[in-house]
Amino acid sequence: MASFQEVAKEMELAGRQGAEDDEERVTPLELFFDLVFVFAITQVTAFIAADPTWKGLARGLLILALIWWAWAAYAWLTNALDTEADRTRLVMFLAMAAMFLAALAIPHAFNDDALLFAISYSVVRAAHVLLYGYAANDVDVQQAVLRFAPAVAIAGILLIAASFLDGYAQGALWAAAITIDYAGPAIAGMEGWKLHPGHFAERHGLVIIIAFGESIVAIGVGAGGLALDAGVVAAAVLGIVTAAALWWAYFDVVAIVAERRLRQARGVAQNAMARDSYSYIHVMLIAGIVLVALGGKKTIAAVDEPLKLVPAVALCGGVSVYLLGHIAFRLRNIGTLNRQRLVVAAVAAALIPVATQIDALATLGLIAALTSGLIAYEAIRFREARSRVRGAVHA
Repeated sequence: MASFQEVAKEMELAGRQGAEDDEERVTPLELFFDLVFVFAITQVTAFIAADPTWKGLARGLLILALIWWAWAAYAWLTNALDTEADRTRLVMFLAMAAMFLAALAIPHAFNDDALLFAISYSVVRAAHVLLYGYAANDVDVQQAVLRFAPAVAIAGILLIAASFLDGYAQGALWAAAITIDYAGPAIAGMEGWKLHPGHFAERHGLVIIIAFGESIVAIGVGAGGLALDAGVVAAAVLGIVTAAALWWAYFDVVAIVAERRLRQARGVAQNAMARDSYSYIHVMLIAGIVLVALGGKKTIAAVDEPLKLVPAVALCGGVSVYLLGHIAFRLRNIGTLNRQRLVVAAVAAALIPVATQIDALATLGLIAALTSGLIAYEAIRFREARSRVRGAVHA
């Protein structure tokens, strides 16, 4: 297995790939589409915050899994199709409207608005499949879409059926729908799909920034109506420190190396890497950020009280899930284990019972120290390798 230093040297020698990938950039339409996704993430955080129980947490994560998968599907679509074409724009606008309705239905997605959520989500997914299959002027892509379509249809049917149920039966159908939807690309295979790796990696980097933006908004909303005393100010600063450390963990080296590996891969291997590293593993990163946002929101609302169990799990476990996503990301792309991040993920998880016993502000302080300490260690320990990686980007 290659070491981090070997990967850095490889990038330095190889340089960036050809100009054809560099010409593909994220378009205004894609960023416009992402605005609805921002709102959906905000709704998920608010959903769990309103019901900070195990049931509320489980339901919130189920909703997030569906919202993410819909976004990921359109990341593939806009990576391959011309977003300047009128038909692409019109279908994207239809999908935006349906996604917006699904996001509006999130607070009651398991009761009063269950059918609205299910139908809206199904429209989003159906529009993706139909546009992809119709607009792709490539027989291989069209055949790939046909292999993929049954999983989308079955998942939609199960969600609609679940809207007429409640309790464990409803949850079971949701879980089945998500499992089938996520399994679609793995079962159908990745033959035939077309990919612009630079654009694809950039697209996912931007959605990580969007998720961090939502986490900052959540902390700000949590502070709404509170007196800006020393505790609230300290919690706000520590929340930003934590978010900055988690941002650094992704964008300093991880995103650069992953994009480089994706550019180097070819054909089915490249498609499979994109599916595994970005469509699958990135849901862990998004979930981790959302959970940390929830923990930060609960912390700033009551800085001098211990966190309840679920918010403690969200804050500490969210950091752990986020870092475990990084570990899986590196294992898939490079084949090496990031031991220091594994240790920090374990320590963060171990802080959960502590967080229920000490003031929330103290817990947030420990999390901020833990995450920023990780970044400081990596920045010093791998200074030369980081410089080579980042220098290769501008070579």
